[in-house]
Amino acid sequence: MKQQAAQDSGVSPSGGSPAAAGEIQSRLRQLPLFWRSVAIALGVSSVLVALNQLMNLGFFVGFVIIETAYLYCLAALLIGLVFLFVPATKQSPRDRVPWYDGVFFIATIVVFGYFAFNGRRIISEGWEFMAPDQAIYVAAAGWLLLLEATRRAGGTAVFVVVAAISLYPVYAGLMPGPIAGLPQDLMTTIGYHFTSSESVMGIPMRAFGQLVIGFVMFGAVLQYTGASEFFNNIAFALFGRVRGGPAKVSIFASGLMGSVSGSVVSNVLTTGVVTIPAMKRTGFASKYAGGVEACASTGGVLMPPIMGATAFVMAAFLGMPYAQIAIAAAVPSILFYFALFMQIDGYAARHGLKGLPVEELPSIKQTLKDGWQYIIVFVVLIYLLLVQQIESLAPFYATGLLLVINQFSAKYRLDWDKLGKLLVGVTASLAELAALLAGVGLIIGAMSVTGLSGTLANDLIYLAGNNVYVLLVMGALTSFIFGMGMTITACYIFLAIVLAPPLIAAGFDPLAVHLFMLYWGMVSFITPPVSLASFVAAGVAGARPVAVGLQSMRLGSAMYFVPFFFVLNPALILRGEWSDIIPILITAVIGIALIASALEGYLVKVGTMHTGPLGFLARLVLAIGGLAMAIPGGGDLGFSHLQLSVAGLASALVAIGLAKMSQRMHRPLAPS
Repeated sequence: MKQQAAQDSGVSPSGGSPAAAGEIQSRLRQLPLFWRSVAIALGVSSVLVALNQLMNLGFFVGFVIIETAYLYCLAALLIGLVFLFVPATKQSPRDRVPWYDGVFFIATIVVFGYFAFNGRRIISEGWEFMAPDQAIYVAAAGWLLLLEATRRAGGTAVFVVVAAISLYPVYAGLMPGPIAGLPQDLMTTIGYHFTSSESVMGIPMRAFGQLVIGFVMFGAVLQYTGASEFFNNIAFALFGRVRGGPAKVSIFASGLMGSVSGSVVSNVLTTGVVTIPAMKRTGFASKYAGGVEACASTGGVLMPPIMGATAFVMAAFLGMPYAQIAIAAAVPSILFYFALFMQIDGYAARHGLKGLPVEELPSIKQTLKDGWQYIIVFVVLIYLLLVQQIESLAPFYATGLLLVINQFSAKYRLDWDKLGKLLVGVTASLAELAALLAGVGLIIGAMSVTGLSGTLANDLIYLAGNNVYVLLVMGALTSFIFGMGMTITACYIFLAIVLAPPLIAAGFDPLAVHLFMLYWGMVSFITPPVSLASFVAAGVAGARPVAVGLQSMRLGSAMYFVPFFFVLNPALILRGEWSDIIPILITAVIGIALIASALEGYLVKVGTMHTGPLGFLARLVLAIGGLAMAIPGGGDLGFSHLQLSVAGLASALVAIGLAKMSQRMHRPLAPS
C-alpha cells in the first residue's frame, strides 16, 4: 500500500523512471552482442591495466611499462570505443555499428597501439621535435580520429574550439602581439601533439590514468547498483514531511547523486523525475519545481566527496592531493545548498505549503535496511581519501567492496543481465571521458609548443590595466561564456591554461582561483540563454524553459557571488588560521541566510516581507546587510571583517523594522 502511495505521489520506489533511464542512454548506441562483448572486454582490460600500473603489479611477471606507454595503452583500449557507442549523427543507426565506425574503431586502436609499442623510443630518441616520417603519418591519422572522437564525446562546440586551437602553432606567427607565438609547420605540430608529454598525453590524460578512471568507474557502479533509489528514499524519509518537503528532498537527493555521478543532466533525469512531480503535487509552481531541481543537480557536481571528474583534473593541475581540494570545496558547496534551502523554506512558508503525508513516504528503517551497503562504502571511501590519502586506489577498493556487499542485498543483487549492463555503462563512461580529455589535451599542446602559455598571463594582466578585480570579472565572464558551449571538464581545462596563471600572478590563492573557474564554468547550466539543466528540468516539469531558467538564476544566486567571496579571502575554503576562518564562516552563513531571505521575501521569526514599497525596501536593505556580512573583510576592500559584520547586522535590524512596519500596514483592520 505504501509503495502504491509513493508511486502516486511521484516518489518512485525504483529511484527513477524507466523513461529517464532511457533518455540518459538515448544518445548511445544499443550495441549488438558481438560489439557489446568487445566493448566489455576492452573496458575490463583498461581497468586491469590501470590497476596494474597504479599498484605496480608488473603484470605479475615483473614487467613494468613507463607512464607514457601506459597512457597510450589506455587510449588504445578506450578512445576507439566512442565510435561504437556514440553515433556520428542523429540519423545514424542506433541498433547496429556501421562499417565506417568499425573502421574508425580499429584504426584508433592501431594508432595508439603504435605509440604505446614505441613508448621508450619516443623518449630516448626525442620524437617530440624529431619524429620519424612514419610516426608523423600515424599521428596525422590519429589527429583526425581524435578530433572526431572529441566531437562525438563533447559536442560540436568542443570540437570547433579544439580543432582550431590544435592548429594554432601553424598560424601563431600571424597573430597580433598578445596572442602571437612561435610558429611551427603542420607536420611538426601534429607530431608534437602525439609524441610529447604536454599534449594528447598531457595533464588531462595523466589525471585520467592516475585518478579519474577509478572514480568514474565507482560512480557508474553506484548508479547501476541502485544508489539513486537509496539517495531519493533516504531524502524523502528524512525531509518529505516538513514544509516544502519534496523541494528540500531535491536538495539532498540531487546533491548526493550529483556528487558521485558528476553529470548535471543525468542528475536531473534520475532524481528530478521523482522530486519534481512530488513538488508540484504539494503546491509548488511548475517553473519553481524545475528551477529547484536544476539548481540542486548543478550544485551536486560541486559537492565533495567526488565532485565529478573535473576535480581530479584540478588536482593534477595544482599538484596537490585530491583530498585537499575536496575539503576546500566543502564550505562553498554547503553555502550554495544552504542558500537554496532557505529560499525553498521561505517560499513554502509564504505559500503555506506542507510536506507529503507520512503514509506516502518510504520508511527510514526499511530504506537503511535496503541500502546500508552504500553507507559502509562511503565511510570506507572517505577514510581512504582523507586518512590514508590513497586517492588513486581508494575508488578501486570502494568499488570492490560495494560489488561484494551488494551481492548480500536481495533488492540490489546483480545477476548476469544487470552485470552486463553495468560493465557496458562503466565502459561507455570511461570511453567518452578518455576521448574528451585526450582531445582537450590538444589545446595544452598548442599553447606549450608555441610558448603562448608562458606569455599570455602577463598580457592578460596588462589588458586588465593591472587591476586584479577587473581581471577577476574578466575571468568570471570568460568562464561563463566557455561554459555555455563546452562540457565543464573541457571548459575548466581551457581556463586553467589561459586564465589561472594571470589570476595567480595577481596574488590570488591558486586553489581558490581554480575553484573560482570551476564554479563560474557551472553557472551556464542554470543561466539563460543556454541553461541546459533548466531546459532539461523544464521538460520534466512541463514548464516553459526560459521561465525555469530565470527561476533557476534566482534560486541559484549564491553560485554567482560565493566564488568571489572565497577568491578574495581563501578563509572560506579553509585556507589560513582557524582564528580567522571560524568568524568568517559564521558571518558567511548568516549573510547567505539574509540574502536568501531577501530574495524570497520571507525571514524566519519575522515573517513575510510584503510586496509594497516598504516591503521592497526592507528586502533591499536586508540583501545589502547580508552581502556585508558574507563578504570577507580585509585586503583591498578598505574595511575590516568586523566593520563589515557590524554594518551588516545594523542593516538587518533596520530591514526587520521596515518589515514589521510593512506587516502592520497590510494587516486587515479589526471589525468595529
